[in-house]
Amino acid sequence: MPAGSSRTERLDPFSLPIRFQASDKAADERVRSVELTRERVVLHRAVRGIKMAVHLPMTAYLGVAIRMEPPAADAAPGAITIVLEHRDAALSLELYRAADGSDIVAEWQLWGRVLGLPLLVAEADGQLREPFERIGTVEIAAPIARRRRHSTLRARRPSILLRRRPGVMSTAPVVHRAEAEIIARD
Repeated sequence: MPAGSSRTERLDPFSLPIRFQASDKAADERVRSVELTRERVVLHRAVRGIKMAVHLPMTAYLGVAIRMEPPAADAAPGAITIVLEHRDAALSLELYRAADGSDIVAEWQLWGRVLGLPLLVAEADGQLREPFERIGTVEIAAPIARRRRHSTLRARRPSILLRRRPGVMSTAPVVHRAEAEIIARD
């Protein structure tokens, strides 16, 4: 069975490289063969009897998108899909499809992490947006409160120094004259 709408099995991102069949409306026999690795995607298909292989680096893809498909007019139920998005819609790949959204977020984050691509959300008009702010590949989030007991300095400094207030030097030093010494000297 081709990957996608009629497939009940899921592609496992931890078993890359993967080779599978996917539906392709423009190809002969409406099927294309896909090789998916962490670094590249190779699409094998035949169009009008001409066999071709399209090699694409993973950097050519925009990200891993989550899409909502409404129910079709022929009473087909709606679905939620995870798609490896490319600027050219013909080169996009469906990675996961579910009738309900029970595992969809976990799968979406898993594919994004394994492929090293940003997570995207497809809007109703087809536009893609990032659900989280990022700087490069690092997601931006509110800072977490710091916990002292897990500090890297904990093993090197006594904790009493963290609780004490540092002393303040007075501007005029105190000098003691004509007092007996406590320490005996010979």
